[in-house]
Amino acid sequence: MRGILRSPSVSLFFSKYRWSVGLAALYIVCFTLAPAAWAGDAVVFPAHVPQGAMVIGRVPPNSDVRYAQRTLRVTDYGTVVFGVGRDASGAATVRVTAPGAGTRTVRIAIDPRDWPIQRVDGVPPKTVSPPPAIAARIHREQARVSRVRATSDDGLGFAQHFIWPVKGRISGRFASRRIYNGTPGSVHSGMDIAAAPGAPVQAPAAGRVIFADPDLYLTGGTILIDHGYGIGSNFLHLSRLDVRVGDHVEQGEIIGRVGSTGRATGPHLHWGMTWYNVRIDPSLVLGRG
Repeated sequence: MRGILRSPSVSLFFSKYRWSVGLAALYIVCFTLAPAAWAGDAVVFPAHVPQGAMVIGRVPPNSDVRYAQRTLRVTDYGTVVFGVGRDASGAATVRVTAPGAGTRTVRIAIDPRDWPIQRVDGVPPKTVSPPPAIAARIHREQARVSRVRATSDDGLGFAQHFIWPVKGRISGRFASRRIYNGTPGSVHSGMDIAAAPGAPVQAPAAGRVIFADPDLYLTGGTILIDHGYGIGSNFLHLSRLDVRVGDHVEQGEIIGRVGSTGRATGPHLHWGMTWYNVRIDPSLVLGRG
């Protein structure tokens, strides 16, 4: 039987997740990838997702899948993944053309979220309003990071159930609007976890190290891991890096140590996630269960 499955039947369900600080309840998409449980020609996506979600779907193997002007790679067992950005609205439209079949269109409703405002005081002034030479350095460093995010390999770390890279209090939430020393700054791109200086940071899922630099101006010690199929993690403000570019890391492997390098007011880990250059929310990925 061919069709688009949009219900919680075949190992797909939604659960409620509430912010500890009282933000609105969000729907978390959770997939259990059990190839034997799926009809061979099924197309399965959630009916709706929150802004900032990592979306995993199921299609017939060797399908042609398009989303956001990009062709999505399909795993050998028919899984695709993509990210919905912070400011996405309306519906995410996915077009699936299965071998020997017509094109089917899936529209996934995007649930809006309320984004908090966070005031951060005590930040070094030169990191808030940098002089021209420093601003040029920041631009060059950010361009380096953007370039390495533009490609991704076929690793399957993205399909694992992600674990916390370090345990601690969440001190900054994804997509909050930041005000540094009274000056409006950029939207926060990840989740901050307060932890002791030197606490070990572990890979939340398997992947390949694609960037490692101990001294970026804003982010200090910085590591990027490619989890495959466009999904990546970045770890900022590290005091020590224990991996190098090209290293393959397994889930739980130590990659560095918590610090307060770059633009930071105290020891913490900034953990960000992306689908290529689209920012997604690590807390939602953890919520997959």
